[in-house]
Amino acid sequence: MGDSSGDTEAAAADRAQGDDRGSDRGTGTNADSDTNTDPISTYFLSCNRNKESVALDLKSDLGVAALTELVRRSDVLLENFRPGVLDRLGFPLARLMELNPGLVVLSISGFGHDGPEGGRAGYDQIAQGEGGLMSMTGPDPETPTKMGVPISDLLSGMYGAFGVLGKLHERSITGKGGLVRTSLLAAVVGVHAYQGTRWTVAGEIPKAQGPHHPSICPYGLFHASDGAVQISIGSEGLWQKFAPAFGLPVDADGFATNADRVRNAAAVRAAVDAAFAGYTCRDLLAKLDEIGVPSGQVKNLQQVYEWEQTRSQGLLIDVDHPVLGTVELPGPPLRFFDGDGSEWHRDHLAPPLLGQHTAAVLDWLGVAANEGDRV
Repeated sequence: MGDSSGDTEAAAADRAQGDDRGSDRGTGTNADSDTNTDPISTYFLSCNRNKESVALDLKSDLGVAALTELVRRSDVLLENFRPGVLDRLGFPLARLMELNPGLVVLSISGFGHDGPEGGRAGYDQIAQGEGGLMSMTGPDPETPTKMGVPISDLLSGMYGAFGVLGKLHERSITGKGGLVRTSLLAAVVGVHAYQGTRWTVAGEIPKAQGPHHPSICPYGLFHASDGAVQISIGSEGLWQKFAPAFGLPVDADGFATNADRVRNAAAVRAAVDAAFAGYTCRDLLAKLDEIGVPSGQVKNLQQVYEWEQTRSQGLLIDVDHPVLGTVELPGPPLRFFDGDGSEWHRDHLAPPLLGQHTAAVLDWLGVAANEGDRV
């Protein structure tokens, strides 16, 4: 929401001492300054562009007063406490609606807010496992593997944003706010896609297949002399072009049709790997492109961020950080255009230091803090 093209301000009301997903976690930059002598976490930097940070102790009178005023003035409140914590802090849904009938509340939990395990704490890798995602990921069924990014955290935030936008649209008609709930579990189960219906409809339990498609061959990861590439031979027409170009048997037993190749997958994949071994990735991809085979290199992140196509899409941004100076960050995945085709650009805010904007926001709220007060 902070990336959106609207006139949006996002304020993060953090616990005054930070939390286990906050500014003290992740790989540090070893930055040091008068304003923050701790390493600046790359984890925190990745999550908090276009936000202001207000550090509140919600067990202090001043902290409660500040949050009360924030609720009165806000369009959206996002919280990811364990179910029941916000109630115990004195801000149940009824109180929030009393303070601001138009408020949209987004509540993200680990495993849902109700049900027999609704009170469980949620962490990404645990949710990936409990939600079945790890059982379908990895080289084989005996090696459940987590994804390389905290996918349930990311997806629950995306689903939550979708829900908030829908609720805000509803509010524009009814004038009333309300509550949107999602969870890490819901985020993972929500992307099962066809793997889910393999169980619900066909009674099959999907298993990890490694880097190859289970019902199309060849479709997956293969090796050139200097790296890995992926190809998709999604039709017999493509196979008829691909096979002779690389000296593979077009109509031999076990190769002639996709059904044959799937049954003979190990031999087909070995033959493709052997054919690719004499090419560099660059030369191989050029040849595949020439004959119309969908393909791509398996890049590391340095290669991704140095790739001109990545940069052309605005997927990297420069921001001025109060400690680190100008830093480059992964940017927003959305681009906004006016009806005449002109692109709208916003000035991105650097991720804040913990509590960096507390004094300014308290002043805006009209909440006075005396020296020594617990905020």
